[in-house]
Amino acid sequence: HGRRRIEVVKSMTINRPIAELFAFWRDFRNLPQIMPHLRSVDVLTEKRSHWVANAPAGLTVEWDAEVVNEKPGTLIAWQSCEGSDVANWGVVRFAEASGGRGTEVKVELEYESPAGTTGVALARVFGEEPSQQVEDGLRRFKQIMETGEVPTIEGQPRGREPQTKWFSRSASRSKEGLSPLHTSPNMRSAL
Repeated sequence: HGRRRIEVVKSMTINRPIAELFAFWRDFRNLPQIMPHLRSVDVLTEKRSHWVANAPAGLTVEWDAEVVNEKPGTLIAWQSCEGSDVANWGVVRFAEASGGRGTEVKVELEYESPAGTTGVALARVFGEEPSQQVEDGLRRFKQIMETGEVPTIEGQPRGREPQTKWFSRSASRSKEGLSPLHTSPNMRSAL
């Protein structure tokens, strides 16, 4: 008790070949590029990785995850390892989009938000609306894979930073494991 289960399912069509998208995602060290709340992902073995996410007040939340099912070009399923700060599991699926429009990438993620201070920090890491975080991550993935970069407002006159920040002194200030039995039926088939 005291835990809240959050389930997110989001998908996006990306105009790139399945093999290219799968390879980028499978190298988990790439994921902080598309998910800004991730500080780092260290690959420990072929199946196991260590994740560090930013939390409020300069804190971090960490967990180890293990790939529990992988079908090259089709899916990657994972779950957090026992003893992790964050109990989470999920699957990312890759399928040919209809009409030769590229690849449909679908992310299914579940995590349990623990009670107490860690739960509050975790809720902030994943945002008030976790489905929006996943959607934003997929949008960044699409932008990086289709254009090679994520568009920003950096250097634009109406952006948040002064356009001539090299003049400005003020601009130099710094900026502010569970078993598959716990999962939904669709996700359980991937685990």
